[in-house]
Amino acid sequence: MEVCDLYENLKDDVQRYARSIAKHAYEADDLVQDAFMKAIKEPNLAALPLHKQKAWFFRVVKNRMIDISRREKRLVSWEDDLDVAELPISSRNIEMTEWLARLPQSQSDIVFKRFWLGMSSQEIGEQLGMPAATVRYKLQTAIRKLRKLWEEDMT
Repeated sequence: MEVCDLYENLKDDVQRYARSIAKHAYEADDLVQDAFMKAIKEPNLAALPLHKQKAWFFRVVKNRMIDISRREKRLVSWEDDLDVAELPISSRNIEMTEWLARLPQSQSDIVFKRFWLGMSSQEIGEQLGMPAATVRYKLQTAIRKLRKLWEEDMT
C-alpha cells in the first residue's frame, strides 16, 4: 500500500478530524497536508493495520495543531508587549526621559537603545554582553513596569 492509497482510504476521516480541532477550514486543510507530507517520509506506515494508520494520522494532526497554537500564542504575546504605539509615554523628549528615569538604569538603557536608537535585541545584547533573549526579556519587563507606573499616575 502506497501513500496515495493511504490518502484515498483515510482522507475523509483525517479531514473531518482536522476540521473538528482547527479554527478555520484552510487551517484544517494545512493540517491534513502536513500529515500526509509526513506520511511520505514514514516507510513503515503503510504496513500498519488501518486503525493504527488512522490513529497515527490523528496524532500527527493533533500535535501539529498544538505546535501552531503555541507558536501563535508566543507571537501574539511578543507583538502585544513590544508594540511601540502602545507605550504609555508621551511623545515629548523631556517627558520620555522622565519616564525612563523612573526605571532602573539597566532597563532604561535597553528601552532607549531599542526604541530611540532603533537597535535590535541582538545588537543591544552584543553591546551589553548578554544574550538577545535576555535583552528581550528585560525590555518586556521594562515595558510592563512603565505601563504599571503610567496606570498608577492616571488614577
